[in-house]
Amino acid sequence: MRIRVLAVVFFVALTLASVRSSDSQSQSQAVPRSDLAKIHSWVLDEIAAKGEAEFLVVLADQPDLSVADRLETKEQKGEYVYRTLYDKAQSTQKPLVNWLKSHSVEHRPFYIVNMIWVKGTLDVALTLAARSDVARIDGNPVIRNPIPQLAEAPDTKQAAAPEAVEPGINHTNAPQVWAMGYTGQGIVVGAADTGYRWDHNALKGHYRGWNGVSADHNYNWHDSIHSGGGTCGPNATQPCDDDGHGTHTAGTAVGDDGGTNQVGMAPGAKWIGCRNMDQGNGTPATYIECMEFFLAPYPVGGTTAQGDPTKAPHVTTNSWTCPPSEGCNASSLLAAVAAQRAAGIVMVVAAGNSGSSCSTVVDPPATYADSFTVGALQTGTDSIASFSSRGPVTIDGSNRQKPNISAPGTSTRSSTRTSISSYASLSGTSMATPHVAGAVALVLSAQPSLRGKVSTIEAILTDSAFHINSALCSSSGSWPNNVFGFGRLNVKAATDMALTTFSPMSGAFNAVGTDASLNVSAPPGVNWTATTNDSWIIINSGNGTGNGVISFSVRDNMDERFRIGKITVAQRDFTVRQEGFGQSGCSYGVTSIYQGFSSAGGNGSTNVVATEECIWNAISNNSWITITSDNGGIGNGVLTFTVAPNGTGSSRKGTINISGVLFSVKQK
Repeated sequence: MRIRVLAVVFFVALTLASVRSSDSQSQSQAVPRSDLAKIHSWVLDEIAAKGEAEFLVVLADQPDLSVADRLETKEQKGEYVYRTLYDKAQSTQKPLVNWLKSHSVEHRPFYIVNMIWVKGTLDVALTLAARSDVARIDGNPVIRNPIPQLAEAPDTKQAAAPEAVEPGINHTNAPQVWAMGYTGQGIVVGAADTGYRWDHNALKGHYRGWNGVSADHNYNWHDSIHSGGGTCGPNATQPCDDDGHGTHTAGTAVGDDGGTNQVGMAPGAKWIGCRNMDQGNGTPATYIECMEFFLAPYPVGGTTAQGDPTKAPHVTTNSWTCPPSEGCNASSLLAAVAAQRAAGIVMVVAAGNSGSSCSTVVDPPATYADSFTVGALQTGTDSIASFSSRGPVTIDGSNRQKPNISAPGTSTRSSTRTSISSYASLSGTSMATPHVAGAVALVLSAQPSLRGKVSTIEAILTDSAFHINSALCSSSGSWPNNVFGFGRLNVKAATDMALTTFSPMSGAFNAVGTDASLNVSAPPGVNWTATTNDSWIIINSGNGTGNGVISFSVRDNMDERFRIGKITVAQRDFTVRQEGFGQSGCSYGVTSIYQGFSSAGGNGSTNVVATEECIWNAISNNSWITITSDNGGIGNGVLTFTVAPNGTGSSRKGTINISGVLFSVKQK
């Protein structure tokens, strides 16, 4: 390593004697170490070998997306994240782009990460590194993904009978969820891979761009491969697969030919696709471009300015890697993955196939905390596949527990690109990953209120898993652990947990202690438990099966200020707000006293005005008015609600009580 670094420094020193900067001043003087430190070693190596390199110029000004976590719906999150990121890129990239244009340097801007892809020489790299608005320069190496090989020759044979679904689908209990009426309907899965044979019998009917008569690929397909592209060529205008890996993974997520080939977890879901690999070869730029497309899809041949975050998928399936050992900066993809999460998109990622040694989850995005990382089981068993990568993650010093969960990943039969009716079996964490992405679609179709709530969705999947213990790889002997994560995916248990709800979502209490209760709604036979970590909240009765009631007590609050606690049921929190004895003089109001609606109903909101640090609570007095935001807060806040369609034939009036202030709803 020391020899390579010295060689790079020597190369830079020699080159500086013969190059000139953008203002024509000689660069024969030494390059400041702070500038050189901004440039990833791969970039310097590549330029030394070839005279130029592709690299990613990451700007210093990166927006804060933390506000998105406080937004209620996936639509709100997506619009906020897209607009914040896009506007930041537009407002900060112009000086740098102008310089690149004026010097005829090939480039392409991005916004999901405030960065610009550049193809340039050492002179260009050094000039950009010297700019105060540039944080770092990452490499854009070509990554060869180890695509799983066919376990058997492609075939057109059908499964024995429609009910004989693939073993991995059965082992995760997906058919039991289908029997409940939830097949993924209303949910969109985004697939990033080698491309897709969209007209395959198992995929065509589930492609969002197909209406049963004709295809419209706008907002449903993007190709990030701009040169090469194998049999598909570059910039394909419709889904195409130059390898076959993508067609296979998409089939496991949503595939079903309407007959005997039930290969997918969520046959009622729709899918959209992005090709991020050229015959199995990806780059950080192609990976990020697909994540950018999923954040706000745009038309084929269009631009990111046309992005529509309302068309973003709910979950993405990702079976690819970006190894630091091949020049990928471990941080290159981090901001893009975080942006998808902030926008309410669950990013499901393969752990990798470098097992059976420990700490073999080494490649982004599997290493990231914001990725939902999947290990592979031997299909039909609760044994880990020998190839499945394990944690802990040591490459970044985090010692992070990975994977998060495990799913069937050997001899997985699914669709291939060979023909519209071809199928084959593959093994790998690539095959386990779409099982989990499809499971997310099933859970969200059962409980739409969870859409966009990434942390809650992941917690439900892990808490409901069939837990598998392990003491290997620095694990405790229990779960979660660094071999199986929380254990085997159990989508039926996850769906039951998702359907376990309670009302209201919060409660406001005065300083004097009191008893209270919370109504729980759960499917028949489903067990639930209420827990709290707050010593001043006492759960008196917190276990049940099916529908039930939680009884709890709130102790006196002798402090001067309010306090907030939580009761957790099925991975969702009931918020307890309590005033302090020292608080007084609270007043409440709203900025408008009523809102009118047509007979079709719709969404409404009102601004709540409250004295600072005073607690307010809201209750709907009519069944056709449903509060959609948290029904309480501290100080000023916003209350949102929905009004159901009015089929009574006459107008009606209702109210929402906001800490004694009545807000009126009038509907024709």
